[in-house]
Amino acid sequence: MKLRSALLAAAAANILVAGTAGAATAHKPRHKAPAGNQQLQAQVKALQEEVEALRSEIGAQKTSQVATQAQVESTNSALQATRTEVQAVQTQVAATPPVTKEQVNTQIASAIDKEHHNSKLYFKGITITPGGYLELAGIYRQHFQGNDISSSFSIPFPNNRASHTSEGRFSARQSRLSFLAEGAVNPHVQLGMYGEFDFQGGAQTANSNQSNSYNPRIRTLYGTIDWNEGDHGWHLLAGQNWSLLTTNAKGIVPRAELTPPQIDAQYVPGFAWARQPGIRLAGDFLDHKLWIAVAAENPQTTFAGTVPPNVTNNQQAGSGFDAANTLSLNHLPDGIAKVAYDTHIAGNAVHVEGFGLVRSFDAHLNGAGNNTATGYGYGGSIVAQIVPGVLDAQFSGIGGKGIGRYGSAGLPDVTFSADGQIHPLNEFMLLGGATLHATKMLDVYAFAGEEQENRKVLSGGTYGVGLPTANNSGCFIEGGACAGNTRRIRQLTAGFWEKLYQGSYGRAQVGIQYSYTQRQLFAGVGGMPQVSQNMGFLSFRYYPF
Repeated sequence: MKLRSALLAAAAANILVAGTAGAATAHKPRHKAPAGNQQLQAQVKALQEEVEALRSEIGAQKTSQVATQAQVESTNSALQATRTEVQAVQTQVAATPPVTKEQVNTQIASAIDKEHHNSKLYFKGITITPGGYLELAGIYRQHFQGNDISSSFSIPFPNNRASHTSEGRFSARQSRLSFLAEGAVNPHVQLGMYGEFDFQGGAQTANSNQSNSYNPRIRTLYGTIDWNEGDHGWHLLAGQNWSLLTTNAKGIVPRAELTPPQIDAQYVPGFAWARQPGIRLAGDFLDHKLWIAVAAENPQTTFAGTVPPNVTNNQQAGSGFDAANTLSLNHLPDGIAKVAYDTHIAGNAVHVEGFGLVRSFDAHLNGAGNNTATGYGYGGSIVAQIVPGVLDAQFSGIGGKGIGRYGSAGLPDVTFSADGQIHPLNEFMLLGGATLHATKMLDVYAFAGEEQENRKVLSGGTYGVGLPTANNSGCFIEGGACAGNTRRIRQLTAGFWEKLYQGSYGRAQVGIQYSYTQRQLFAGVGGMPQVSQNMGFLSFRYYPF
C-alpha cells in the first residue's frame, strides 16, 4: 500500500509539473506538443501500467493466501482423522492377545509356501495336479485267511486247519499315485483326465518271499468333457471309474464318491460299489442342485451252486488277460440310471440319491443254443451334516436280483437249475455310519453293514443256493465237512485318523481300525453255523501333494 501511494504521489507531481510547463509555453502553437510534455505523458502512462500490474500481483497474492489457508485447514482435518484412526488401532492392539513366536513362524512358513511352492504344474495351457500317498499298513486277523490289505469276508470255519492260527503282516501295496489334467477350451467347455493307481496287482510271479514284486494296477483312469451353461450343464465321462451306483457326497461328480474312511481296502459289507470301464452322461439342473445320469458299464457275472454239465458259463481268459483266470459269458453291458439332489435343511447340507440297475446274464446250453436271464437292482442313499463341520452321517441300501458282485462281500449273482436255466439270486445290502470331526486333526468313525441273500432251491433240491441237504455237521470240527453256502455277512467297524502334521510339506497321519465280522451259512444238515473274525489295522500315511 505504501508503494502504491508513493507511485500515485509521484504521478500527481509529474502531472502538476507538466501542467505548469504547458502554461508557460501557451504562446506556442498547440498543434505541436513540446518534446518534454510528450515524455512526461509517456512516463505517466508507464506508471499507470505499473500500478495496474502491482494491483494484479496483490490480487493474486490474496487469492494464493486464501488457497493456502484452505489447504492448511484440509491438512488439519486429515491430521485429526489420522489421529482418531491411530487411537482406534491402539485400542484394538491393546485388546488383541500378544502374537506368539509359533504364530509368527506359521505365518512366515505360509508366506514362503505361497511364494515358492505350487501344488499344480502347467504345460501348454493344461493344469496338472499330482496326488496320492505312501502307506505302510499293519494287518492282524484272528483267523488266518491269506489276505493282504483287501479282506475277504468268506471267514473260514474251524474245519479249516489254517483258521486255528492268526494272521499278521505288513503291506505297502495300498500306496497310491494319481494325477488330474484339466484344460479349458473356452469359458463353457472344459476337458479333463484323471488317473489313480496302486500296487495291489498280483501277477503269477508276485510273491512275499523276497522281492515282494507286486505290480501296479489301474484303480481309475478316465476322461471327461464338461459343458457348463450357467445354472445347468452336461458332463460326459468315458474310461474306468467308480460305478455310477456308488454313493456320491455331492451331485454326480467324479472324485466325489463317498467311500467309508477305513483302512481295509475292501471297505465294509453293505457298501455297494465297483470300479470298471464304462461311459456315462450326466446333466445338472436347478442351479446344479438336481442331477440325472445314465451309464453303460462293463459286465461280469459271479456264480454259485452246481453248474449243469451241459452248460458253458465261463471261458478261460485269452489275450491280454492272465490265463489262470476265467471270464463269464456276457454280451450286454450293465445299465444304470441315477438321480441325485442337493439341498439344505435347517442350514445343514443334505445329499439324496436313488438309482436303478439292469443286468443281463448269459450261458450256453451245449448243443441247444444260448440261455439269457435278466437281473435288476434299485436303491439309494442319504448323506447329511448332522452338525456342520463336526458330525457327518450316511445311510445306503440296495435290493434286487443278481446284484451280488456290486457288494463288498462279493456274494454270487446267479445260480442254475438242472435244465441249464439261469436264476438270479435275491439279495439286499445295507450300510450306515458316521464320522466325527473331533478336532481339526482328529476324525473318528463307526460303520455297520450287512449283505444277505435268499435261499434258491431248484430241481427238487439238487440245484440252487442254500440247499437244506448241505452238510454243515463238521463246520466246527478240524477237517470236518462244512458244505453250506453263505447266507449273510455282517460287520461292525470303528477307527480314527490322527493328523501328525499338515502344512507346507503335505500331510502325515496315522490311523487305527478295528472290525468285527460275522459269516452265517444257510441252514442245512447240522444247523445254521456262524463264525466270526476280529481284525485290526494300523496305517501310517504321508500325502506329499
